[in-house]
Amino acid sequence: MIVLRQAEVYAPQFAGRQDILIAGGEIVKMAEHLDCGQVEEIDASGKIAVPGLIDQHIHITGGGGEGSFHTKTPEVQLSSLIEGGITTLVGLLGTDGFSRSVENLVSKAKALKEEGLSVYCLTGSYSYPSVTLTGDVKKDILFIDEVIGVKLALADHRSSNVTLDELIRLASDARVAGMLSGKAGIVTLHMGDDPQGLNKVFDAIKQTAIPAKVFHPTHVTRNPVLFEQALDFLELGGWIDLTAGSRKEKSCGDYIEAAKQRGLDTRRITVSSDGQGSWSTYDARGNLTQIGVSSVKALHEQLVRMVKENEFDLAEALSYVTSNPADALQLSRKGRLQEGMDADIVLLDKDLAIDTVIARGQLMMKDKQLRVRGTYE
Repeated sequence: MIVLRQAEVYAPQFAGRQDILIAGGEIVKMAEHLDCGQVEEIDASGKIAVPGLIDQHIHITGGGGEGSFHTKTPEVQLSSLIEGGITTLVGLLGTDGFSRSVENLVSKAKALKEEGLSVYCLTGSYSYPSVTLTGDVKKDILFIDEVIGVKLALADHRSSNVTLDELIRLASDARVAGMLSGKAGIVTLHMGDDPQGLNKVFDAIKQTAIPAKVFHPTHVTRNPVLFEQALDFLELGGWIDLTAGSRKEKSCGDYIEAAKQRGLDTRRITVSSDGQGSWSTYDARGNLTQIGVSSVKALHEQLVRMVKENEFDLAEALSYVTSNPADALQLSRKGRLQEGMDADIVLLDKDLAIDTVIARGQLMMKDKQLRVRGTYE
């Protein structure tokens, strides 16, 4: 058992100064003062206790490859996730669903779970028909514990250019499989630069009874037209995901401000890192001009920017990387500091630097020093 003493708690809403008792991987008790007997005590006075960050878009087995084999990015390391304050994540594939597989993805998810984190994943990749483990998207979601949805690229030159009927069928399969398995059953849409943008998604919603919440478009700040479509989609009741490192000159907070100006519900906006994925740029003829690797630490960096540059209240900034993604992914024990929730807790310094990380009740980092590393780190 562990007790955090006198932390300034943001749950993510401000909850005052409290002691937090952790046992059996969950938050057992929170109060102004707890008499706990013989437990490990951590002095959290002067620290801010927040929920562990949730990153719903990480290429845990690596991504990239658009510039041939030598441009494939490496898989994620446990230590990078801990140092980024990430305690819950969703792994997925990217352009390359051929030399990388759903089998690799699920295996890596299981490995990170064994090392102490909470890990989920998506079947599929950019392409259609979807690459799967069982041979069927529905069965992957139904019978593989870690799989909570499917991924697809839309309006991108690397996509399979699905038809409207194909998109509807995929969303229907994910929706039903999610209902039957008690999971989110989402379709995460990698959005590209094609002018059609979200048009097929709007058509699917108009022509069927599929709820908007099934579709989760990401990278929606890629261009101004796409972002305006994303705001229209948000207005329909959908979720949109902002990529933390996609536009370094602007923070995610700048785009959230635009949503506020339209009077939209920002509780359905999330932020993710695209960690270990490749960022790439192309010329007018479609030739690759630049490629690099995205960092999982971009999620925490955006949290800090939203507070310091956009002057968001910490509680609001936290919601985009904790409670909002927990709700979007239907992870009922994640994203909040409350009794009975999983003990995923990050202690921040007053300048919002990460000091201590606890995942599922296990102390992973303390006083900025890693306590746990990956098996081969």
